Order: sequence, then C-alpha cells, then structure tokens
Amino acid sequence: MHKVKVLLIEDDELASELIYNYLIDCDFDVTPLFTATDGVSHLRNNHVDIVILDINLPDFNGYEVLKDIRHHSAVPIIVTSAYSETKSKLIAFKYGANDYMVKPIDLEELEARIWVQLSKNTQIRTDKKDIFVIKGDTIYFDDIPLDLTAIEFEILTLLIQYANKVVTRDNLVNALSSISSHRSLDNHIKNIRKKIGDNASKPKYIKTEYGIGYSLKM
Repeated sequence: MHKVKVLLIEDDELASELIYNYLIDCDFDVTPLFTATDGVSHLRNNHVDIVILDINLPDFNGYEVLKDIRHHSAVPIIVTSAYSETKSKLIAFKYGANDYMVKPIDLEELEARIWVQLSKNTQIRTDKKDIFVIKGDTIYFDDIPLDLTAIEFEILTLLIQYANKVVTRDNLVNALSSISSHRSLDNHIKNIRKKIGDNASKPKYIKTEYGIGYSLKM
C-alpha cells in the first residue's frame, strides 16, 4: 500500500512546519507549498490523495483555488481558516470543500479528519493486514463484509487507522460531524460490537478506555 500523498498549501511557515512534521510522523507523504499558484500546478502534474488548503493565501483567494481545483479534480479538500463564521464555511462548501477546520488546528483531529475523507474515496485502499480490512466503501471482518451504516463505517475506519491506540471520545465526535454527543457515539460503538460479535462486557476487539475513549485491538 502506497503512502497517502498529502498536498499542504499553507503560507504561514510555522503552521506549515507544524502540520508537516506531525503528518510525516504519522507516515504520510507530505508536499508543503506556500502559494496557490504552486499548489494548483503541483496538483495538475502529480498524483495527490488529499489537499489541506489554507483559505488565506498571498497570491489568490482560497475560494478561487477551490473552484479551480474542482474544475479538474475530485480530490478531497480540507480547508483551514481563521474565520469561524458560518458564512465562510458555507462558501467553502459551496465551492467544493469536503471539510472545514478553524485555526488553530488540533493536529490529532486533523489526522482523524484526513482518514474520514479518505475512507469516503473509493480510489484509496486503506487495508490493514489483519482481521479488519477496508476495501473501498466496505469493511471486511474475517473476510466477511459488514453491514454498517455510514456513520458506523466512519467510526470503525478511524479505529482501524488508529489500531492499538486510544482514540478519545472528543476526537471521534469532532471528526464525525453527524455525531452530536458522547452518548450518541457510545450507541454507535454498541451497534458495531453487535455486528462483529464482540462481547461488550469482555470485548476482544473494541476496548473501552474508561473516561477517555476507545481502542481497536488488532
């Protein structure tokens, strides 16, 4: 499986360096660029799995960049911006953004959101060579396809990507916009456990880290 190729378009050198170093440590292949011109040129001439786009760039407005990219590519785009107003978010989504994060960026949450977007892109394979395997929009458990709802698929995808690590409830709720509360998340986890035959009182796969979150043992 190839490394996920991330195009980072961010003109703030410090912010770019922080994001770059974190994602490199997470084993992503990251190309950091500082202008819209360089970013769009790179995207036209190279394969990219996902774009992280700052909306405030020195040469072009980030919304114009979004429109330009969408003319020739369906690559997932996570917009980052200092603007928290609903209007700014709606404009970004109107022009083709897949997700929107308000600065300062929580890096762990950014990684989670990247995996959410990649899980929706059937061109990306994110297999784990274990009992859980992701192929396109289906998760196989011991070679059997699971009948998951959309939100269950996203939750389990994140847990697979963070296999053997604790994912906090807050990060799961923040990464998945359709979940509104910890209680809702817990109910979805309960349903996933039923579908994989995991005993909630003595779980083999999805472990509850009390007061923190969940971890998937693989």
